[in-house]
Amino acid sequence: MQVFKYPPKEDWVKLLQRPENDLSGLFSTVQGILDDIKANGNSAAIKYSEKFDGFAAKELLVSKEEIDEACMQISSNLKEAIYKAKLNVETFHEAQIVPERVVETMPGVVCRQKSVAIEKVGLYIPGGTAPLFSTVLMLACPAKIAKCKEIVLCTPPDREGKVHPAILYTASLVGVTKVYKLGGVQAIGAMAYGTESIPKVDKIFGPGNSYVTAAKQLVSLKDVAIDMPAGPSEVEVLADESANPAFVASDLLSQAEHGVDSQVILVTNSIELIAKVEEELEKQLSRLSRKEIAVKALENSRILLLGSKEEMIEMTNQYAPEHLIIAMRDEDEVANKITNAGSVFVGNYTPESAGDYASGTNHTLPTHGYARAYSGVNLDSYLKKITFQKISPQGLLEIGPAIEEMAAAEQLDAHKNAVTIRLNSLK
Repeated sequence: MQVFKYPPKEDWVKLLQRPENDLSGLFSTVQGILDDIKANGNSAAIKYSEKFDGFAAKELLVSKEEIDEACMQISSNLKEAIYKAKLNVETFHEAQIVPERVVETMPGVVCRQKSVAIEKVGLYIPGGTAPLFSTVLMLACPAKIAKCKEIVLCTPPDREGKVHPAILYTASLVGVTKVYKLGGVQAIGAMAYGTESIPKVDKIFGPGNSYVTAAKQLVSLKDVAIDMPAGPSEVEVLADESANPAFVASDLLSQAEHGVDSQVILVTNSIELIAKVEEELEKQLSRLSRKEIAVKALENSRILLLGSKEEMIEMTNQYAPEHLIIAMRDEDEVANKITNAGSVFVGNYTPESAGDYASGTNHTLPTHGYARAYSGVNLDSYLKKITFQKISPQGLLEIGPAIEEMAAAEQLDAHKNAVTIRLNSLK
């Protein structure tokens, strides 16, 4: 990791830049695949599955027999862990249910807002370098709580046409029955447009590589909604002299092992901590099965030494990290001053991996600075808000003149007349 000591504020923007991949030609390539799938459905989707994943499926839908077989392959310990995580995710998202409220804004004018589930949702679960069965929990549990009528899950198979058993077990556990062996751009296209096998959905959720991200952005222009723009994963650790260097290093590495384009940042006001963290990084790196990936990610990453806690907070809000870990003496006070972050992990004993798996919060979060404007996936992501209003004759007498005045000022005569004709009927 590169170390920068006391950088002036005019250099912060450059220092906080995310890794930039060469994406020239990416969108045109992705658009071509999407157009083919839109026109040719299953045949195109299977063609690209064979090209990119090495498997040409005769049947895209995962059979009940395959799901049953997968469930038998999962150890009882892993099943217990997934079940515990499921309970916590459900508990946290069920608490987000908001009761319907009826408001009388003035006598005779009654307004209310109702939450209605999005009917058809598509979940994309990556299965490449790491089969993210935990993402099944994060996306399917709130969809079930919201009572979406149809849940479609797409995930890439291996070269033998098998989906990772933990993905199938978790899908079965949460009650998702429509699981398809399809990954990448072809999965996004199939869910956006529909094919002979895969239903068209109203909104697509889930992380993915740069091609999947580009596909989601393109189909969202006019065909389907998406959860959020997202890119490579990232973490920032805010730490002072009270932080445990081994803990800090483990948190940085837990994010670095996601992918070579992941970014990890340590922001501290303790020069002594830096050397200790660097030493721990070397120790822990040697024990990682995904060491090569983590090493490359660390090349995109940096340690920033600042002069004060206030500067650390200011820089953090400017960076707007996907994940933020606060390992500081006054962690709760600092946490209350964070305004831009996807998810915050407070205190030395709150690793980012807790939110990835089992604490209950959602791990599908905005990256690349989008936390300045976007929330992570939550129950509301699966709901639409519909407003209703009902006005009594007395209410119209109260509010009507104001509506007439405003409509006339905007020169919308028909708007005014819709009120005037009713008011005249009451005289």
